Amino acid sequence: MDPKAELSRVLQVSRTTLTSKLDGLSDHDVRRPLTPTGTNLLGLVKHLAGLEYGYLGEAFGRPPVERPSWFRDDPYDEIDMWATADESREYIVGAYLQACAHADVTVGSLELSSPGYVAHWADGHRETTLDVLLIRMVAETSQHAGHADILREQLDGRIGGNTTIAADAAFWDDRRAQVQAAADHFR
Repeated sequence: MDPKAELSRVLQVSRTTLTSKLDGLSDHDVRRPLTPTGTNLLGLVKHLAGLEYGYLGEAFGRPPVERPSWFRDDPYDEIDMWATADESREYIVGAYLQACAHADVTVGSLELSSPGYVAHWADGHRETTLDVLLIRMVAETSQHAGHADILREQLDGRIGGNTTIAADAAFWDDRRAQVQAAADHFR
């Protein structure tokens, strides 16, 4: 098995999962905060666009041709976990897809051992390699795709691929009751 090909495949699956969570939702629903910290679907996509450009682009001397509107010179100043009113869904998703394509060129043109440099990491830890950053990107994207799956379930019951909880409400009601009963055992 080719490790780079497998990491790229897993990354692509997670990217597709993430963006599919926006399908069929209103602009309001993809933007609204669904956790006490404000986590929302479009913000997750926006955040990952920055990571794709940073870890699998700028770290290897390949900055974006056109910087997304939310980019700042200091990545810690970016407004990247939510969409402002003047940022359309199309713009953010488009920037994400461009970032992914840009990252894929980087990954395709380098060896896993190729050196990279992450400027905002702590002194003494800025030097890295493609394999480390590709693993980090797979982890970040998979983690946030999981968050998106839970957020989407909260919005309309859609879970996993295109399954909807409502399709078999009795099964899920029974499952939830079993989970609740197990938790209540420890009251």
